[in-house]
Amino acid sequence: TDRYRAVGFISYAVFLSFVFILNMIEADRGMSFDSADVLQNQIPFCHLVISMILIPVALTNSIIFPGQIIGGFAPISMMIILWLLASVALGKGFCSWGCFYGGWEDGFSRIFKKPRIKNVNIIFRWFSFAVLLLVAISSAMLLSPTYCEWICPFKTVTEFEAVTSVETLIKTIIFLSLFAGLVVILPILTKKRMQCTTLCPLGALNSFTNKINAFDIRIDKEKCTECGKCIRECPTLSLDESSYKTGRVHFTCCKCGKCIDVCPTHAIHYHVKGTPVNKALTVSRNLFVFGGFLFLAVFSGGTFQWGIYKIINLLTTGSY
Repeated sequence: TDRYRAVGFISYAVFLSFVFILNMIEADRGMSFDSADVLQNQIPFCHLVISMILIPVALTNSIIFPGQIIGGFAPISMMIILWLLASVALGKGFCSWGCFYGGWEDGFSRIFKKPRIKNVNIIFRWFSFAVLLLVAISSAMLLSPTYCEWICPFKTVTEFEAVTSVETLIKTIIFLSLFAGLVVILPILTKKRMQCTTLCPLGALNSFTNKINAFDIRIDKEKCTECGKCIRECPTLSLDESSYKTGRVHFTCCKCGKCIDVCPTHAIHYHVKGTPVNKALTVSRNLFVFGGFLFLAVFSGGTFQWGIYKIINLLTTGSY
């Protein structure tokens, strides 16, 4: 499951960034935006902003993001609807099947076969919840998406505020450093998705959607030998020794399927809530995986087709 998911997921992340940047260049904007773009609501909406707009929407009945509600590239309404559908269908599985940022750190985490840093404390899985609380409160107080403005590392592969002052220079240094550290270096060294685990506010919010989602991952305690392989391989620190006793993973699980693939006794599996744990395993797996690949296809949309077209055009004509 994880192997095939990763191929599509990682390719999607790279192609989307490639296509996104080319679209910005074709619009004569490049990767940077200025105050005029903000005033004209021309900034593509990023799903990470969802974690910052909920409180301001409730308090002021307005969306604190300079994007288009309908129309244009990545409008607010479309991105919110897709996120809601994915949350209901997949829970936090959205982070491994639909989030076009997660593919970057997922890809870097697979460069080495074995981790260079082997012991990562599971306390790190709580860091993103602190970030969620911080950015939700600060965004509501300042009526501005603070995570996007100051710390989002994925501005490195999409677009960022033009460096025109000391403040924008500091912002640029911050997001470049976080991208290098949490998306590239630490995933390579630990084989963990460290940005998703420690910094992403939407990842923390999506953890709660695991509670309402129809699927979870369960451990057959009779088959489990407590070898620890699933704990070592879990990219989001969602398994620990308590999982052996409860037969459940932590609610931060992103349902990537890696633990299922590496389990030597096939004790871990996708499970439809409300059904017997050890029954209809193939049906449960097929239902979830179908939904996962369906959403991956929906989110990728024409990204692969458009990206391949651009590459071929660039190679054959010298122009994109």
